[in-house]
Amino acid sequence: MALMTPQEYIESLRKLKTRVYMFGEEIKNWVDHPMIRPSINCVAMTYALAQDPQYADLMTVKSSLTGRTVNRFTHLHQSTEDLINKVKMQRLLGQKTASCFQRCVGMDAFNAVFSSTYEIDEKYGTHYHENFKNFITMVQDNDLTVDGAMTDPKGDRSKAPSAQADPDMYVHVVERRPDGIVVCGAKCHQTGSINSHWHIFMPTISMGEADKDWAVSFACPTDAEGMYMIYGRQSCDTRKLEEGASIDVGNAKFGGQEALVVLDHVFIPNEYIFLNGEYEFAGMIVERFAGYHRQSYGGCKVGVGDVVIGATALAAEYNGVEKASAVKDKLIEMTHLNETLYCCGIACSSQGFKTKAGNYQIDLLLANVCKQNVTRFPYEIVRLAEDVAGGLMVTMPSQKDFESDTVVGRNGETIGDICNKFFAAREGVSTEDRQRIMRFLENMCLGAAAVGYRTESMHGAGSPQAQRIMIARQGNIQGKKQLAKDIAGIQ
Repeated sequence: MALMTPQEYIESLRKLKTRVYMFGEEIKNWVDHPMIRPSINCVAMTYALAQDPQYADLMTVKSSLTGRTVNRFTHLHQSTEDLINKVKMQRLLGQKTASCFQRCVGMDAFNAVFSSTYEIDEKYGTHYHENFKNFITMVQDNDLTVDGAMTDPKGDRSKAPSAQADPDMYVHVVERRPDGIVVCGAKCHQTGSINSHWHIFMPTISMGEADKDWAVSFACPTDAEGMYMIYGRQSCDTRKLEEGASIDVGNAKFGGQEALVVLDHVFIPNEYIFLNGEYEFAGMIVERFAGYHRQSYGGCKVGVGDVVIGATALAAEYNGVEKASAVKDKLIEMTHLNETLYCCGIACSSQGFKTKAGNYQIDLLLANVCKQNVTRFPYEIVRLAEDVAGGLMVTMPSQKDFESDTVVGRNGETIGDICNKFFAAREGVSTEDRQRIMRFLENMCLGAAAVGYRTESMHGAGSPQAQRIMIARQGNIQGKKQLAKDIAGIQ
């Protein structure tokens, strides 16, 4: 099969029997639901750009398994150039959508599971690596979107999976059959889960021998029997349900999504199992996936940051203050912070290395430094955006007020007339354009898009402390102490 078009992708979702629940009810036509469709449009953009010749080098690549042209989101990295192009591709998608485009987590899972299964087979003589190669070939040939599912509910976080009062707090095997396994549990905060054709499930922490039944990794179709999604709320999300609120939404076309993915006795055939009780490899999968995903944030959040900076500059222009030295300096600082994130993403990619399995892994230390910065810099970028934009971005009347023909003035002025008069921008700029940029910034700074740009920057791919733990492990303090001793003449 050739690369899918955006339209083919959207139609492929309609063929699935994915079970989706929102506000306590099942959503039958979730593909066209106004709260969900913007996130589908984001994924569709990954297909659209792959069809565009000017982006062919970034968006497509020759498969290392088949030699056929595939979407880079389904690729196994074969060089540091591949790792760098991944980051560049993610920045491009962020610039085009100003949102999370949801395929990164699957791409990162592919590369983590590919190299990990090779080493599991090397030790135990299992067939997980062959299983995975067959699966990823199918994904590439059909240009599928696959969600990487790692984060378990965890329950009492002071206890291991096997010590939980409720064993479902971590995904686990409840039955083993000759032809496969049956699993129960859930994954939280799953980005793009509803929009995906398949899921890859992975452990979320390192495990001990008592946790064998929880040390499991596998793939299953999104509409598998016993699997369903409960859609997660976002700030200001019901604006998407309002009529005549296309401006108030802030970003009417694109958006993100997260869901609780529930596994209620789901059967997994043997050919889709990539880990089944080899508990000592759970931590390897977690570490490698986290490394790849922390690299990803040096691309996607930078692309979104580009749009935030541009919107802030427009707000300043519309307000008539673009020449003020203080505004110029804030835009410089926003750019400096954003490009620093990009530098980290490129750096950890350029220092990548070949795994035993043959695909390339990023430099773990630099990837964790990248993500540590991402937990901070977007917050400062939106703080400066709010500073420059002013209070209007959060106190402006609704779009319906600007369009209202209700008479309120002595001379017959309508509510719309009054709003357009007093919220006028500088000469030559329409009030509507000022509305649009203010609502867009509201959306990015504290509305629905803030889920992806702010809080996801904090907790996605692991919370700040998770990166600090890895920085401590990878930082080689003992080696640095020896450097000091050598120069200082200490024996």
